[in-house]
Amino acid sequence: MQKTENSQKPHDRMAEWLAADMDSVNTLIRTRMASEHAPRIPEVTAHLVDAGGKRLRPMLTLAAAHLCGYKGPFHINLAATVEFIHTATLLHDDVVDESGQRRGRPTANLLWDNKSSVLVGDYLFSRSFQLMVETGSLRVLDILSNASATIAEGEVLQLTASQDLATTEEIYLQVVRGKTAALFSAATEVGGVIADAPEAHVRALFSYGDALGIAFQIVDDLLDFQGDTGATGKNVGDDFRERKLTLPLIKAVAQADAEERAFWVRTIEKGRQEEGDLETALSLLHKHRALEDTAAEARMWANSARDALGPLPDHEIKTMLSDLADYVVERIS
Repeated sequence: MQKTENSQKPHDRMAEWLAADMDSVNTLIRTRMASEHAPRIPEVTAHLVDAGGKRLRPMLTLAAAHLCGYKGPFHINLAATVEFIHTATLLHDDVVDESGQRRGRPTANLLWDNKSSVLVGDYLFSRSFQLMVETGSLRVLDILSNASATIAEGEVLQLTASQDLATTEEIYLQVVRGKTAALFSAATEVGGVIADAPEAHVRALFSYGDALGIAFQIVDDLLDFQGDTGATGKNVGDDFRERKLTLPLIKAVAQADAEERAFWVRTIEKGRQEEGDLETALSLLHKHRALEDTAAEARMWANSARDALGPLPDHEIKTMLSDLADYVVERIS
């Protein structure tokens, strides 16, 4: 059978390779998101879980475990854990951001209400800890619980930093490491830990996940200004309209003259946006090459992710992980 162009994408190849494991993960997710007493829990969870996401984070856990030669059952638990943590954070994020759409569909908080989204997110966090404990590994519990705390810390930092023009690239990186990269790096690291891999391999997997997560988020922020709405599920300029100071904006603000800075103060800090402001913002981003510089930074992190795989054993999964790092930044080429 001739493969379609879509099936040649690294995450599609990985999904094919891990198909049996992912079936087990999905079965476990559906079992554990059930609730005997609160039917709204599986209703809300299923709306997001069934939305057609790539399941990239749990696949990273499975891939890391296979790469390190794991033969036991608990990589399934850990992959489901990672997906529950991710889903919980999405439910909470949509409430915080007052979002009405995710992956081209209405958000849970829009279909139900904010209270349901927050409480179901809390339920999924609780379920994720139950799954962690079942592995019997205190180190796994330490890694994933720390990641959960780091994610929350990153989201809170973003609340204070995203509309403050004093936010630097260093602070932005701290936010990204919290809200995105922490779960990527935990997902890959626990795959190595559960396989009892050599410490150098576990460190390599952590570094790969960390760099991949940073590249992933930088690309996502860049696509907000130059992406295809049909592909991203977002309208161009959503972050600007929501006054989120992401890396392209931070780079433009850093080079702004007095008149340009007054524009950013009005639109980002004070939130007084007018007709035509998005076009002005895009013009300033192009003037200061902020989009090109942001793309270069994303490619640098993708290269770091690929280089981090060096100490790991040769394996077709290793090739897929390397190709995945390249693919993340191909979206902006």
